[in-house]
Amino acid sequence: MADVIPAILALTPGGAVLGARIAAALGGTLHGRAGRVDAPVCFAKAPDHIRDLFAAGVPVIGVCAAGILIRAVAPLLADKRDEPPVIAVAEDGSAVIPLLGGHRGANALAARIGAVLGVRPAVTTAGELALGLALDAPPAGWRLANPEHAASAMADALAGDGLVGGGLVGAGPWPDLAMPGGPRPWTLCTTTAPHAGARTLVYHPQIFTLGLGASRGCPEGELAVLVDAALAEAGVAPGAVAAVGTLDLKADEGAILAAADRLGVPLRLFSADRLAAEGPRIASPSAIVAAEVGTPSVAEAAALALAGPDGALVVAKRKSAHGTVALARAPAPVTEFAGRPRGQVALVGIGPGQAAWRTPEASRLIVQADLLVGYGLYIDLLGPLARGKARADFPLGGEEARCRHALEAAGEGASVALVCSGDAGIYAMGALVYELLDRADSRLSDAARRVGVISAPGISALQAAAARVGAPLGHDFCAISLSDLLTPRVEILRRLRAAAEGDFVIALYNPVSRTRRTLLEEARAILAAHRPPDTPVILAASLGRAEERILHRTLATLRVDEVDMLTLVLIGSSQTRAIARGDGTVVYTPRGYAHKLAEAPI
Repeated sequence: MADVIPAILALTPGGAVLGARIAAALGGTLHGRAGRVDAPVCFAKAPDHIRDLFAAGVPVIGVCAAGILIRAVAPLLADKRDEPPVIAVAEDGSAVIPLLGGHRGANALAARIGAVLGVRPAVTTAGELALGLALDAPPAGWRLANPEHAASAMADALAGDGLVGGGLVGAGPWPDLAMPGGPRPWTLCTTTAPHAGARTLVYHPQIFTLGLGASRGCPEGELAVLVDAALAEAGVAPGAVAAVGTLDLKADEGAILAAADRLGVPLRLFSADRLAAEGPRIASPSAIVAAEVGTPSVAEAAALALAGPDGALVVAKRKSAHGTVALARAPAPVTEFAGRPRGQVALVGIGPGQAAWRTPEASRLIVQADLLVGYGLYIDLLGPLARGKARADFPLGGEEARCRHALEAAGEGASVALVCSGDAGIYAMGALVYELLDRADSRLSDAARRVGVISAPGISALQAAAARVGAPLGHDFCAISLSDLLTPRVEILRRLRAAAEGDFVIALYNPVSRTRRTLLEEARAILAAHRPPDTPVILAASLGRAEERILHRTLATLRVDEVDMLTLVLIGSSQTRAIARGDGTVVYTPRGYAHKLAEAPI
């Protein structure tokens, strides 16, 4: 997964000079107001741009008034543990104020900016002021087992109850932290699961690694019981586990994926050759396993590979009917993981193109991706989110090639965003990705077939068009593509006749092309036989973009020469109405409430 690069925003030339210094020091990117600031990334509207970056999880450093940042992100505030850093910097460099994201490194980032500018950050979080750290955000390699008690523990410290540092294993997350004067310790650093009171914080050093193996279709519950038994045998708390490892052939094994997810740790994959290289340290080699998968050990070898060359087995291979588990211990908390991650293809629908219509989930998946794949225009529409990203552009008509490229890149461990306009599952790449995975003749590598696939919904063109003109989709509707490249013409006509007879509101996708101009006229004729000539028709093109065009027509006045490849044609049912209002024409399709109200007693 790609590292998230901080965005440094400047609204004025003066702010840009300071912003460039900060960007250079942090390895961030300068974003400037278009027409005012010459920057690698330009934006038109500061609030929209800030909101988009924040929703995507990008640290935002604004060389501007704090109020601009606060008003921009206010509608998105939810869980403080998930908010990215938001930091305001005075344009003259006199103040650095971390506003949000203290649990995601905002205060540390502000300290780095303060060091560059020679000022002390205006840190306001109580924990940072009292202790110089956040008790519920331990450093990498440590896990707080009971974060729900962090607030009361911090309150104790601020009230003067004090802190006695230390631990049962190693020095603890903060070896230099001590606040004498309290009668009792309330931080406990241990690899076990002690019976701690509500006023005790328990930190686990993540020094253990789990290796797992499973036969195809191993029940999730069976492997979970095996894992719990191994941890109990060693007296190890689940929070002290740093990662789960397995053979790359098991990248899509549900029980192994569930085990890593249950523990909340990364899953790392190893080739058979890499696991076989652990041979001298393996306690329970198997000739049968070697013959089947190319390595004499999976669970033990994976645990050792993750623990590093100085790691050692704590629990040798334990078996159930369908699974194996082994546990290793590293000499220090594990923060860098051997092997590779399970690759992922995110099917990302970006809507018609306007940033405000892109979901926060889609933006987040784009920011987290190592690689963007898609039609070049769609990637360009991402604007700042695509800057600096590795990308693979494909032309129109290269759909199968782009899906195959995305899957193969994920098969090598990459996190890939397959970028589609509208919704990825509606006339886009979602179905084709699954079709390639389903087809035996798709020429995909074994690794590509085992990647994870997730989908982020987007606003489809039919939704955007409907929103622009009123509520034409208020009752039953359907969508039909007039492209005959993949669907036989006779089948398209059959579906048009069925939709016409069913009196559906119809959204026509791909209504024309450079060489196909007659199907839309045939569709108009079929529909005209089943609904009145004044039936409303909407022609919507380039929705959400500067060149957006909305035309109101009827079945009688619809002309093919007004439609291009970027147009969605929305045709009403026999009940759809167009009404003139002072601010324009509104189209809606009644659902039957008038009839319902007429029958209801007063």
